[in-house]
Amino acid sequence: VQLQASGGGSVQAGGSLRLSCAASGRTFSNYNYNMGWFRRAPGKEREFVASISWSGRSIYYANSAKGRFTISRDNAQNTVYLQMNSLKLEDTAVYYCAADGCSGYLCYVAPVNINEYDYWGQGTQVTVSS
Repeated sequence: VQLQASGGGSVQAGGSLRLSCAASGRTFSNYNYNMGWFRRAPGKEREFVASISWSGRSIYYANSAKGRFTISRDNAQNTVYLQMNSLKLEDTAVYYCAADGCSGYLCYVAPVNINEYDYWGQGTQVTVSS
């Protein structure tokens, strides 16, 4: 499984960005995956931002993202998105998408723990300035 994140950049506080994560690989096409976004700010550990189950019915957000970020997915395009609005200085970080292989009822539960994810993208930088 390969995950390619894109859409990062520099934006002023209050602005918006839309991140995309394109998944590929024969393994990805043959199995189901829950997807998540994480971020690592300078000097901090990687933290959970948002996740969406394979079914799309289960979505979780970190408290810092609630009301401002929206995660979505297009299974036909093997792509997951993170719409980020009202960006703040503290949103500056490298954003990573991740995939968690699932089966059965687990495809209806979006994971929030970093250890639950099997594959990671390379990250895309988001810089918010005043």
